[in-house]
Amino acid sequence: MVRPFRFGLQLSRAEGPTEWRRLARDAEALGYSTLFIPDHFDDQFGPLVALTAAAEATTTLRVGTLVLGNDYRHPVVLAKELATLDVLSGGRLEVGLGAGWMTRDYDAAGIGLDPPGTRIARMAESLEVMTGLWSGEPVTFAGQHYQVSGLVGTPRPVQRPHPPLIVGGGGRRVLSLAARMADIVGVNPSLAAGAVGPEVIATATAEHYDERVRWVRAAAGERADELELQCLTFLVQVVADRRAAVSRLADLFAVDPAVVDGSPVALVGTVEDLVATLSERRSRFGFSYVVVHQAEMEAFAPVVAALSGT
Repeated sequence: MVRPFRFGLQLSRAEGPTEWRRLARDAEALGYSTLFIPDHFDDQFGPLVALTAAAEATTTLRVGTLVLGNDYRHPVVLAKELATLDVLSGGRLEVGLGAGWMTRDYDAAGIGLDPPGTRIARMAESLEVMTGLWSGEPVTFAGQHYQVSGLVGTPRPVQRPHPPLIVGGGGRRVLSLAARMADIVGVNPSLAAGAVGPEVIATATAEHYDERVRWVRAAAGERADELELQCLTFLVQVVADRRAAVSRLADLFAVDPAVVDGSPVALVGTVEDLVATLSERRSRFGFSYVVVHQAEMEAFAPVVAALSGT
């Protein structure tokens, strides 16, 4: 199944309320499907309040988290906040949830960083609790990490059965969980090191992404064609000379130019180059939902115009 393209824009903050709302309206006017915000303890806005303001400033733009750190909030509290945002946005919310990865966040906040398997298992329980609460039925849940007794979640989200769930990662365990429980799977490099460094670059090759997509499809089974596959980019340059730009980036990261040219996290070239590249990558990997960052918002807009919905 070939899904039509759509594009997200990840923002972290703005100078103030006027600029934040302007950025949201600009994203909507330029044809982006979704405004996303991450979830870290550095200099960024609080995700849920910022998304509420963005939704209030727009009419069709979807808003989403990419992604909330599961360890930072109890799922009962988070389910209510997210359901409220879905109601107040008129059903425009996408819920991205992650198991947590950035060591600096945990250290700075004094939150214990459990092994990956524990964090992933806790996230799986959180997803089960939240989707149960969004059903409108009483939820009783007795897990290893969370316990809920006869609780009815209110308000109910506008979107049924619940807002689209995004879960992503770069390891087999978390991608398999995403394949089974999410609606949108974000396929990423490995973040097991807890920081962005050489490991991320080394695991961002096309061949690594081929393997990750195979993991997703194998774990999804019969629902594989129902999943929307998302790719968050890290290097986007709309430039006239693709070859020269790729060469410069390859030198910067000390890799072969073919690695940069083929990596799904990199998009380099003219608008026509990027349109062709994204079409090729959709055929190869299945990526139809592509996310770029604020710095590229305007330069990348012609690609959005050319491919959205196709």
